[in-house]
Amino acid sequence: MTRIVICRHANTFDKGDVVTRVGARTDMALSSSGRLQAETLAAELAGFNFTKAFCSPLIRTQQTATAIIEASTSLEVLPFLTEIDYGVDENKPESDVIARLGQDVIDLWDLEGIPPQGWHIDVEGVIESWRLFFDMHRSSGEDILVVTSNGIARFVLDVFKQVPIDTPRKLRTAAFGLVELGANKTELIYWDKRRVLD
Repeated sequence: MTRIVICRHANTFDKGDVVTRVGARTDMALSSSGRLQAETLAAELAGFNFTKAFCSPLIRTQQTATAIIEASTSLEVLPFLTEIDYGVDENKPESDVIARLGQDVIDLWDLEGIPPQGWHIDVEGVIESWRLFFDMHRSSGEDILVVTSNGIARFVLDVFKQVPIDTPRKLRTAAFGLVELGANKTELIYWDKRRVLD
């Protein structure tokens, strides 16, 4: 059986910072609290024997993945894991984004994965990339780490025919999910698990 752990990168903002909508065009390093989150996440995932690890080209995903894997595990960059482009809302304060779009539009994104007009993402393409990724690694029998951003991770759920009704689409920072792949199954074991508090 193959086990794939899918993580959202750790924090890029600390308490008191102005939180902005960080997308594909904003390449931020982990903040102080993010580095601590990544260390705690590494301890939380110590029971896995990761033989492969994947992340996006963004620094925040690379730093989070590097904190988790052993030095002997190579880290491969996959472009499909890059966060979405938030268009005119890229790197804008979250309060400004909500004021422009309305909370109901943000809720549709968070709860149903429907991107607001002007945000740039090929939803079907991302879902298909997740399917292909799972199929490619189905028979490996390895523990595999994937670190990405919230805008990409949320579409993992669309690969499954059914997920528990209370499963949040959004992954919190430094939260993770576990997918198990067998010859005839793709099963979501859990989602949005996190020991660290913001």
